[in-house]
Amino acid sequence: MAERRVELLTATVEQIEARGVAAVRIADVAAALGVSNALVLYHFSTKDELVAAAFAHAAEGDLAHLRKLLGRRTPAVRRLRAAVRWYAPTGSAKGWRLWIEGWAAALREPALRSVTRDLDRRWKEALGEVIAEGVAAGEFRCPDPEAAALRLTALLDGLAVQMTAHPGAVTRARTRAWADEALARELGLSPADLTP
Repeated sequence: MAERRVELLTATVEQIEARGVAAVRIADVAAALGVSNALVLYHFSTKDELVAAAFAHAAEGDLAHLRKLLGRRTPAVRRLRAAVRWYAPTGSAKGWRLWIEGWAAALREPALRSVTRDLDRRWKEALGEVIAEGVAAGEFRCPDPEAAALRLTALLDGLAVQMTAHPGAVTRARTRAWADEALARELGLSPADLTP
């Protein structure tokens, strides 16, 4: 039963990425897996519940990868750089289209708003904790790790919207440079200090 639920959530994420939140239907998810609509409805009583659960499923995967990057036994500055580079729209993180869809739909869907708000909070907390660790270890200075994490994620989210909605508006190289510059500035370092 748990495996079937994961299959349904994965198929829903794929359908959202292909069609968008507004256009995806329970029938699309069922057809993608070759199952009945009734089976999807057995696990998720409404489309809104299915979509919110699919976003939560995708978020857990992203957060697990973030925890892996931030949990390494390396200096905080290296862990932060790896996380920012992965999360930035030039990195290997997938799903920016999915998250932009989710943010837009969250304006109207309370269950999805709760999922996206929780993801956002957990990302910021994870980054803020590692920034605080680096400050405590004397690696760099940052008077407000929580605010620094908020500013970093806001910049990266905004760049992702630009790169996803307006391809070519900002180059990948420029985006990566801006991400490095922002991280260095938040840590009281120069971009050259970020290189291993």
